[in-house]
Amino acid sequence: MKMLSNLSKAMVVAVLLLSMSLPLYARGAQSGGASGGALPDLDLSTPMEIIMYYTGDKPARQDELWANFNRLARAKMNTTLKINMLPSADYRQRYPILFASGEVFDLAYAATWLDFPQLAQRGAFMAIDQLAPKYAPILYGRQSATARKQATVDGHLYSLPSLYATYSAYGPIFRGDLVRGWDGRMENFADLERYLALVKAQNPEIEPIQVSSLGSEIDDLFLYNNGIYPTKGSTNDFLFLDPAQSSPKIFTYYEWSKTPEFLSMIERWNNAGYYSKSGLADTDNFKMRDGKAAVYIHNIDTWEGYYRNAQNRPNWDVRWGNFVSDVSNMAFTQDTCVVAASSKNPGRALALYDRIMSDEELYRAFYFGIEGVTYNIREVSGQKFVEQIPGLAGIMEFTRMWCARTPEFFLPTFGAPPNINELKRGFDSRIKDGVGAQKFRSFVLDTTPIQTEYANCINAHQQYWWPLELAYVDVRTGLAEYERQMKAAGIERVKTELQRQLDRYIASL
Repeated sequence: MKMLSNLSKAMVVAVLLLSMSLPLYARGAQSGGASGGALPDLDLSTPMEIIMYYTGDKPARQDELWANFNRLARAKMNTTLKINMLPSADYRQRYPILFASGEVFDLAYAATWLDFPQLAQRGAFMAIDQLAPKYAPILYGRQSATARKQATVDGHLYSLPSLYATYSAYGPIFRGDLVRGWDGRMENFADLERYLALVKAQNPEIEPIQVSSLGSEIDDLFLYNNGIYPTKGSTNDFLFLDPAQSSPKIFTYYEWSKTPEFLSMIERWNNAGYYSKSGLADTDNFKMRDGKAAVYIHNIDTWEGYYRNAQNRPNWDVRWGNFVSDVSNMAFTQDTCVVAASSKNPGRALALYDRIMSDEELYRAFYFGIEGVTYNIREVSGQKFVEQIPGLAGIMEFTRMWCARTPEFFLPTFGAPPNINELKRGFDSRIKDGVGAQKFRSFVLDTTPIQTEYANCINAHQQYWWPLELAYVDVRTGLAEYERQMKAAGIERVKTELQRQLDRYIASL
């Protein structure tokens, strides 16, 4: 669960309601949609600046790095790129505002966990059915049928998804060096709870588990550990299904038999002081990375970054445990690139992105920076690795346009955990199309028929579940109040509509 301050919660709800009232200008005059007609040829004779947004904080020497990229882009395409970043502390609030504001820009990072399908439905992005094959033919041609299906909303293509496989594996990133008298096991919540108790007893100055304005992820992980799948396919959801069932029924927290068990556990953790009493308002999102907390719950790629960033701290032992019982590939739209509906130069923007993704020199300048300044290429046993230069921002901190990762250009990182590729090969060997959670990765919610009720449910969920999931309120009366408020918000109508969509999706397989 992603958590924000009470003020931020109100902002999110207001923005969501605003975004739901966006004019459907990306559909009526679909610049590259099915009704777009003939498109003009791309003219590179005029210099042009393309504006791109993604999330993250300004890295060290950013101006120098982008000047280098633009030198190459200008020479290759007579085009330059301006990057605007949404800071880590408040990107969740600012991201939907960006599209609702009418600001003119061209490209943006998007994701299922940033509500890609819902924003597409409300006209935030430009349909690129005709634009993509014309102006981004290389990247478009490499998209699988599954990726295109996941990027298609209401019959139109709205993004160019990642080519890079990601995984739903999730669990605690933790430090093994902090505790004594421990067997090192980290396979389930019982193991995690024992570890937290040891950290609390042996390191009173360190917060055992990180909770901040970006969330604890504890409730999400508990669901995944029990084989439950979020209907949105990502964190920050309040509707779920059991993929082990042949005809799964959508349910929410108060209907799940294991919710009382989760709340009992989290009440113990709160009483034991395993996390901050003010987590909803805490904007420090890097406490584990910076040595202020022992555990941060996240995915295998984040673990790789934390492991690598700890190389200058030789006493740290940064480990990770996967608690997901049914690992699947995340949707390709888990990381994807969209054209803003406000873009005045969609063809040029897509052409630049296509060149970045197919020109290794431009790609390295875009993703890694400057060789010898931010990174070096090392070769070990015929395998190339990208190595971060110590003292500068991590490679992933330079370009957080994660959808730009490609199998051939996004090199493995030198200094990554030695067993990370073995773990990923293990996931690959168990993932089967049409089985378990993998079966539902192409299911996309259409909230248009229930937009008012859905927005009301998000409001009620944020107001009543977010404090409850950390036992900041009484867990016995709090769950009953959550149920009352969600029903008043219209969750039964939401569930009925989304169940109809889910049944139709299953029937189409």
